[in-house]
Amino acid sequence: MSDTIENFGHSILQHGKEGNRIYLMKFDTSDEKSLLEHMDALALKENYTKIVAKIPGTAKASFEAQGYQQEAMMPSYYNRHQDCVMMCKYLSEDRAKKKNESKINNIIASVQEKAGEPPAALPKAWRLRRLTPSDAPAIAQVYQTVFKSYPFPIFDENYLLETMADNIQYYGVFTNDGLVAVASSETDPEHFNSEMTDFAVLPTYRGQQLALHLLIELEKQMKQQDYRLLYTIARSLSFGMNSTFAKAGYQYGGTLFNNTQIAGSIESMNIWHKEL
Repeated sequence: MSDTIENFGHSILQHGKEGNRIYLMKFDTSDEKSLLEHMDALALKENYTKIVAKIPGTAKASFEAQGYQQEAMMPSYYNRHQDCVMMCKYLSEDRAKKKNESKINNIIASVQEKAGEPPAALPKAWRLRRLTPSDAPAIAQVYQTVFKSYPFPIFDENYLLETMADNIQYYGVFTNDGLVAVASSETDPEHFNSEMTDFAVLPTYRGQQLALHLLIELEKQMKQQDYRLLYTIARSLSFGMNSTFAKAGYQYGGTLFNNTQIAGSIESMNIWHKEL
């Protein structure tokens, strides 16, 4: 079951039982006081164990006063000049434990040594292109094959079509077997930033740097469209995905511990960012 996405004033929240959390996806300062109260009440009602908020740095003190702490940061996120901070509030001792912290730190240190490594060229018969509505069934099939579960309904063709028509640009790699790798750019044209996300490579095609090829193409397209801050929220224990972003020159921005329900369990996530 996918999480609920709902409006609160001019802000947007995502919440649900699988991730057992509230995620403030979009924050409007006009909602600040009532929103903080609403999230506390919602968490209490639903027994959620974490609240995570993506907010401008100017609002950090207000959230800290309500028991939030900073876990990550992205520079120049809002309109190229205002930083974004990821603030969290833990509502259970178990959720607050930083599990696998040393392993996560070792992965971060290791992948940072790979910064700037380019990928080998794709085989000539393979194609990388932007995906269209006619590709929706194939996209859904790739996601269903790769992920046991996901915080957004990416297995649903209608969801893919809706987001494709709105603010998400999908790209994929094709071989003689059809679509074998997918990634997307979730654009925020209001603030000139975009999230590089939803990377999925079929198991038989892993190890060929297809995620890096997709990331490089997404960057190229975003730069042409005048986006200036790109970022991702990557699974912290995935050496491959963290390495992909390090190789592409992204900077580590912090770890969101015990944050996201993905592939059947709640995982910690690393923030990586890059200014174009």
